[in-house]
Amino acid sequence: MMEKMETSHKTDLSRLMMGLLLVVLATLLLLDNFEIFPVDWGRYIFTWQTLLIVIGLLTFPKPGNRIFGTVLIAIGAFFLAAKFYEFPLSVSKLFWPAVILFIGLSLILGSRRRHWRPIRTGEVNDNLIDDVSIFGGSEQKFTSQQFKGGRITNIFGGSTIDLSDAKLEPGQNYVDLLCIFGGSKLIIPSDWRLKIEVTSIFGGITDKRKSPQSIPDNSPELVLKGLVLFGGIDIKSN
Repeated sequence: MMEKMETSHKTDLSRLMMGLLLVVLATLLLLDNFEIFPVDWGRYIFTWQTLLIVIGLLTFPKPGNRIFGTVLIAIGAFFLAAKFYEFPLSVSKLFWPAVILFIGLSLILGSRRRHWRPIRTGEVNDNLIDDVSIFGGSEQKFTSQQFKGGRITNIFGGSTIDLSDAKLEPGQNYVDLLCIFGGSKLIIPSDWRLKIEVTSIFGGITDKRKSPQSIPDNSPELVLKGLVLFGGIDIKSN
């Protein structure tokens, strides 16, 4: 129960940050359209640098993605600041080595706190999903009879998760999704109760399962939460 509450809290934090960022973006766009700012802020706000910062801020609240989020924020902020200021040559020469060093040290320190697991394919009997696909993909079939949820992260990658032979644990079971320039295909039995609470920005999530005749109200429920940004999630049943 505590794990489910923690997952829900992290997702709510991501949604809050995304909402705040959109409010700030809309305000700046409105002020720029009415030429309230003395400079052309559009040239600095609507850029690939700002997009990297926004993606980094959205991914940062998730513990497994904080390194990735920090790197995106740092790269976006550096090149955005370079539009305003001319950095000394020494700073430019040190930036990329510093980013690579940060990533390397983070991986070394992180390996002390947890055991690294290779990306698995095929049949999996775990009760929780922990799938991360970055510039790659995975394909897994879960056969757990007490499936509890988990998390799926796709960044410039994709995954296929087959739950057709799995059974849900009683109550609500949460899957936290993060798809950025990527997507997932979920194979979910048509007789599962499914609740979708995913926020989509320039992306989407579709449920193409066969409609069952009836599902008891006290049946276990799978809740999909998270964020889809320039990506998609496709839900099907066998």
